[in-house]
Amino acid sequence: MEKKGTILMQRFELGRVLGQGTFAKVYHARKLSSGQSVAIKVIDKEKILRVGMIDQIKREISVMRLVRHPNVVQLYEVMASKTKIYFVMEYVRGGELFNKVARGRLKEDAARKYFQQLIGAIDFCHSRGVYHRDLKPENLLLDENGNLKVSDFGLSALGESRRHDGLLHTTCGTPAYVAPEVINKKGYDGAKADVWSCGVVLFVLMAGFLPFHDSNLMEMYRKISKGDFRCPQWLAPEVRRLLIRVLDPNPNTRITIAKLVENPWFKKGFKPAEPPRIQPVDSLGDIRRAFPEISDDEGSSHSKEEEPNTTMKRTNYNAFDIISLSQGFDLSGLFEKNGEKSESRFTTQKSASDIVSKLEQIAEHEKFKVKKEDGMVKLQGSKEGRKGQLGIDAEIFEVTPSFYVVEVTKSSGDTLEYQQFCKKELKPSLKDIVWAWQGGEQEQFSSESQNTQP
Repeated sequence: MEKKGTILMQRFELGRVLGQGTFAKVYHARKLSSGQSVAIKVIDKEKILRVGMIDQIKREISVMRLVRHPNVVQLYEVMASKTKIYFVMEYVRGGELFNKVARGRLKEDAARKYFQQLIGAIDFCHSRGVYHRDLKPENLLLDENGNLKVSDFGLSALGESRRHDGLLHTTCGTPAYVAPEVINKKGYDGAKADVWSCGVVLFVLMAGFLPFHDSNLMEMYRKISKGDFRCPQWLAPEVRRLLIRVLDPNPNTRITIAKLVENPWFKKGFKPAEPPRIQPVDSLGDIRRAFPEISDDEGSSHSKEEEPNTTMKRTNYNAFDIISLSQGFDLSGLFEKNGEKSESRFTTQKSASDIVSKLEQIAEHEKFKVKKEDGMVKLQGSKEGRKGQLGIDAEIFEVTPSFYVVEVTKSSGDTLEYQQFCKKELKPSLKDIVWAWQGGEQEQFSSESQNTQP
């Protein structure tokens, strides 16, 4: 058990308890080397292993590494012992926004400022494929300058959590703040559900009470499902109109963030926060430190990407794969929307080492980082795009000793930015080694090359 004044990992001195839950306590702490104040979340590893919460902790780590934004609580690092996991986080001095609301409703300008900062942070999260799913004043903190900080991503979801229907299906959140489509358990869009919760927060800030409240939980759910709420008289007409659009029980007609930020009431004095230009931190390293005892098969083991001298492994295509490379057999258009591909293939008669060398040259010229593992070259961009840094994977397959297939896929970033990069930079740079791009006009080197093609 951690106690006040305990020295942790020879680096931090723990102070008072800031909060606690079933599986964790949050302490104020001081970094010994600099005196910096931090918050340290201490998680009981045995408890989370016993109740099967490993994936949730992994997801929380991954999410907090993705959403580096001025209005989101920052995760500095993850440490672990045999029995505990330690999240070292930004210390937010002002406490919960809930404490401010508990003293009474806020003035319009103050409520608008917090709402603007909340929407800015959540829009950034959504652009990174992160959906919070538990937005409420208790999870919104204030720093010493009165700026809002979104915290507690324990119930958040990543875009990859969506099922084949493109929707999330886990029912979670705080009842009074949860969207009607989440209650109905028919699948929901995480972004639209977050917008609803933001609307409930705005109502609470300006009214001083919840829009949907009843001592009978089922009656409260009925009100939420119908969007049955009344605005108090003191709310300005433009605020009422905005709340009606945000708290629309139909997610298909509910206002989107893109439309919301154009609303005249919202735009007043709005200054979007500029995300810091910092290099992303690999969350896999944090996960390994948190769960060193979990094997490769369970998804948190040592990554081969850290072995720079890994020999390129040449894997074989089967007969169906080779046939499918033919332009006439390319069925990808049946499965891709609007022709927006995030994957392409090319064939080449160059060796695997020549392919890797060429990709490294492109990476150096375009200022991409390079990682190599068995049969794969990973390129990670340094520029911050709409959906983070562009990531590209190139996987090399050996068909014969003199004929290779390379699959190029987008691993991260914005699809349109990826397509532009492929068209203007990647494909022209690979022209001297490519025999043909799948589905495109073949670029043959010579008749001699054609004769040696398998």
